[in-house]
Amino acid sequence: MFDWFKKKKAPEAQPDPSPEIMGLRLGGAFELDDLKLKLIEPQLIIEGASRTQLIKAVGEVRLDAQTRLLRYYTDDDGFIQVLTHGDSEADISEVKLYYFYESRPIDSPSQWQSMLDNQIVQSHWELEGHCFDKVWENTRPVAMTEKTWLENGTVSETDQFVMVYERDTGDGQFESLMVAGEEKIYRNQAERCLALSTGFDLSPTDFRLIG
Repeated sequence: MFDWFKKKKAPEAQPDPSPEIMGLRLGGAFELDDLKLKLIEPQLIIEGASRTQLIKAVGEVRLDAQTRLLRYYTDDDGFIQVLTHGDSEADISEVKLYYFYESRPIDSPSQWQSMLDNQIVQSHWELEGHCFDKVWENTRPVAMTEKTWLENGTVSETDQFVMVYERDTGDGQFESLMVAGEEKIYRNQAERCLALSTGFDLSPTDFRLIG
């Protein structure tokens, strides 16, 4: 009779679902076009890209109210990155497949600051004898925060300080180099590294969803 006096329990907050686009989703899978890779791989730094890849994590970077980077991390040490200016496929302006090249741990705050001030942004970057030219006009790394969803339900955030470079590989193809200082707070301790990834453009016909 007096149930209405009782304080009602607030519903538990549900975690945000990981973003999906172009059919790409956490736990999904896709297959790369074999002919495309056979033609371009000899000109790229990457080697032996798996034709079939499973999506093990999803990342989202909000650059402004409308613009996002969506990253679909795979079991082949790579990720599809989608640049979109809205929620529909018509708003997509760029799709690339990146592969992790190297990750260098940063041990001290002074090394971290020196990397941000002097290393990430250069006029060009040399990698395996190739010269990559700076794409953006920034004199400082671009700061962004990535929210990442894992298959086990874990959600985390990583601060990133980024510059992008590219080189002409011929026949109208370009290879990108992403240089990122990454900082993640784990148990009140900062974990920092310098991460290098190389990538190339994907068109809608270069891959197909299989799961």
